[in-house]
Amino acid sequence: MNNIYSHHETYYPRWITPLLQEAARDHAVTILTGARQVGKSTLLLNAEPFCRWRFHSLDDFDALRQSQKEPEALWAGTRRVVIDEVQKAPGLLTAVKQAVDRHPGKYRFSLSGSANLMLMKQITESLAGRAVYFVLDPMTRGETGRKSPPSLLKDAMDGKMPAEGRISDTLPDPASLVFRGLMPGLLTLQTPESRLRWWDGYVATYLERDLRQLSQIDALVDFRRMMGLAALRCGQLLNQSEIARDAGLSQATAHRYLNVLEASHMFERLSAYTASRTARLVKSPKAFWNDTGLAVFLSGYYSEQDLRKCREYGAFFETLIFHHLRVLTRLMAPPARLYYWRTRSGVECDFVIEHGRRVLAVEAKMTRHPKFADAAALHHFLQMHPDASGGLLLHCGEQILRLGKNIAAIPWTMVSG
Repeated sequence: MNNIYSHHETYYPRWITPLLQEAARDHAVTILTGARQVGKSTLLLNAEPFCRWRFHSLDDFDALRQSQKEPEALWAGTRRVVIDEVQKAPGLLTAVKQAVDRHPGKYRFSLSGSANLMLMKQITESLAGRAVYFVLDPMTRGETGRKSPPSLLKDAMDGKMPAEGRISDTLPDPASLVFRGLMPGLLTLQTPESRLRWWDGYVATYLERDLRQLSQIDALVDFRRMMGLAALRCGQLLNQSEIARDAGLSQATAHRYLNVLEASHMFERLSAYTASRTARLVKSPKAFWNDTGLAVFLSGYYSEQDLRKCREYGAFFETLIFHHLRVLTRLMAPPARLYYWRTRSGVECDFVIEHGRRVLAVEAKMTRHPKFADAAALHHFLQMHPDASGGLLLHCGEQILRLGKNIAAIPWTMVSG
């Protein structure tokens, strides 16, 4: 059976692809998850070696029925298979496990789906020790321009800060990127109205289709209302009881809804970094949405002008930085961990990246002209963690400045590619 799915002419190579290729050489099963429409199928249909493998989507009713009745037939006569939307048939994984166990070295499977497959009990139990997991995020700015990932984070963790100077690129206005979002489907849309229609359809499909697969949620209106309230708190400490109260839901229901959002890669809780003096640190997680365009849309800001004037704009910009840092940390081997840091007295570093014994603090500021005072939280963090590699202040201007022995202020585009 040949690959009947069309290859995309406008394929944008994704930064995670080399990691997937390496894993497919060494492991029988690679698993790629991510939110709906982030480009999982497109990657697997276009990147080597997966583009030469047999491809099944369980969106296809015939393939889904086959996976339930006679799963082995999906890979009869071949040894290399991609199975997309695998969350629709978790029972299939037992057959994959048996194929891998009975014929060591013979088969290669690439499984993908829009639920967080690591959270699905059946999948983790069936494939424990046999599978390598990856998450595909919305695109980075660099991927949309077909650029390679920047090495800046890794260099800074190695103690190599960029030299002072001014970057030559014309800086993009973050507002238009924050407003649009970074889903692949948005790249070809030219007008704000067409993008709003795209997001409207995206949310409707998520509510009407994906949620039903993931969870028994009858009150879609309540769920949609809670999405809007959580979007307005993007980049802030997550107060679940406050969201429950404002949405008119019980605590237990709000908790379950947030878990479903997280399991479908729509939303993420960022944990606090607590390596030292734990008693004096805030422990609640921060809430981030998977895509700034989604958070802005759910918050009810339907124009760039409204976005620029809203009080959440700084938090939406921080979400854009979070997204790019998260993608870059996932490219490290093993993936680095991403946190935020906040003391009870209110000193906060937006992000802390930990890779093995190395630690780097990162602040995001909307300013075009960073000053020494803007790095106060970074200085505070480094005083309390003297072994850390240093700190980066990401800003909206063109200059690279040193604001301390191991603190550099750099344009935000240097981490977005």
